[in-house]
Amino acid sequence: MLIRSVISGALASFLSIAAAGAQDTRNLLESKESLYNNIYVYEQAPYRSMTFGHNRRIYTESVYNTRDELDLPVDYTRFMTASVMYTKDIRSILEIGFGGGRTAWYLHRFLPKVQVTSVELDPTVLELAKKYFGIKEEPNFHVANRDGRLFVQESKERYDIILIDAYRGPFVPFHLLTKEFYQLVKDHLAEGGVVAQNVEPSTMLFDAAVKTIHSVFPQVDFYEAGGNIVMVAYPGDERKPEDLAGIAQERDKEFGFRYKLADMLAQRKRIDIDNGQVIDAKAKVLTDDFAPVEALKTIERHNRKLP
Repeated sequence: MLIRSVISGALASFLSIAAAGAQDTRNLLESKESLYNNIYVYEQAPYRSMTFGHNRRIYTESVYNTRDELDLPVDYTRFMTASVMYTKDIRSILEIGFGGGRTAWYLHRFLPKVQVTSVELDPTVLELAKKYFGIKEEPNFHVANRDGRLFVQESKERYDIILIDAYRGPFVPFHLLTKEFYQLVKDHLAEGGVVAQNVEPSTMLFDAAVKTIHSVFPQVDFYEAGGNIVMVAYPGDERKPEDLAGIAQERDKEFGFRYKLADMLAQRKRIDIDNGQVIDAKAKVLTDDFAPVEALKTIERHNRKLP
């Protein structure tokens, strides 16, 4: 999970990376080096953060309010839950990219009868999420230690919602950003199901990522979320605003979500992806057989850190 949101008050101070150690008032709870990440867990009450070191920079992956487990301090994690108003049914949810588990845990708490499965590649991330971020195994809540694409490929299940929030530094792992991957995801959606993905808009791959998901899913809605973009994609016809508004109102009332679907719907954006005015017309659809050598090497190493 990647956070680039600008958050006010104490949380903004908490998320910032200090220019020098003396200026950083956070308390380092634990640091670990795994096969995949250099992981640091910080605390500045009431918030805890899980951060990854990548190419001499620090990226905040997850933020947890220790006084309020239902708080989603970071904007994009809230907008990932907008997917709930799109799906025909809510029986099963799959999340690829767990991090500190805040989005999955929030949905589990408000939808306790729904099967929530999250997949995380790094076992050390899971260890620290359980130790510091209030995560535990419960009925209808399960976290699998597996590569997300391999998990979907091997799964016989179909899901009403698939959330994609896997990051390595500032980038989504390439094998989770190709046309073949999105086709695999589509094949594992239940009837009326949707996909939501968190995408960092300032990277050079953003336009290609939009074109690629659109090559599989004809409908893509955009939610600007504090510096990130959440894309909600689905097959079939466009879900009309009035229909979404009705579902949002019903499900807000039924489940009592902290962050109202109706409020998020007001931020929905539709753009013409094909006319080249917003998304670069020269951007390429990403495929498994066309990837940077560095990305292919990473995939061969099962996404482990390069020496």
